[in-house]
Amino acid sequence: MKTIHTPNAPAAIGPYSQAIEVNGLLFTSGQIAIDPATGNVEASDIVGQTEQIMKNLGAILAEAGYGFENAVKTTCFLADMGDFAAFNEIYGKYFTTKPARSCVAVKQLPKNVLAEVEVIASK
Repeated sequence: MKTIHTPNAPAAIGPYSQAIEVNGLLFTSGQIAIDPATGNVEASDIVGQTEQIMKNLGAILAEAGYGFENAVKTTCFLADMGDFAAFNEIYGKYFTTKPARSCVAVKQLPKNVLAEVEVIASK
């Protein structure tokens, strides 16, 4: 088992790792729209926040030697299902291989962000 950490994605805001790799699988923690350069959520809309989430996931995947094309499953959390179409527009630019996915609405997310995404990837 290997713990993955990169300064190019936000540091964990709790007792967890950015990702764990085990037996050729990478499990990322849920990523929200924190800009790792500032430690703040800079974007206020779903498009900007989703772009930042994808940058954060991309940095973690790259640190572990994976890419978006290696994703086999994602779990997506939205604060408002009214953002589903706009979220999908950005999500689809990154996950072009169309991994399996769950997408659910939740009552509230950390730092009151609009979305969170976690990934399982395989080499």
